[in-house]
Amino acid sequence: MTENQILYMTKEALATGILVGGPILLASLLVGLIVSIFQAMTQIQEQTLSFIPKIFSIALILVLLGPWMIRTMTAYTINLFTDLANFARY
Repeated sequence: MTENQILYMTKEALATGILVGGPILLASLLVGLIVSIFQAMTQIQEQTLSFIPKIFSIALILVLLGPWMIRTMTAYTINLFTDLANFARY
């Protein structure tokens, strides 16, 4: 296996991880920001207040985008095994 092949596999792994994990992280960030603004406006300083909205937003994202995430990860895994078999021939 050459350095270019290893870099290609690493790039694909990182891109797929960001693509699949991005919507969940973005939803969690936005809900956390909204809850933080609400807490600042009302001066409620409860640390656990943001957990329930974040959990619900993550669950909603998983329900809505779960099939797409599974397809993306399946395509990446199939691609990975195909590429590994091709790289091993060299």
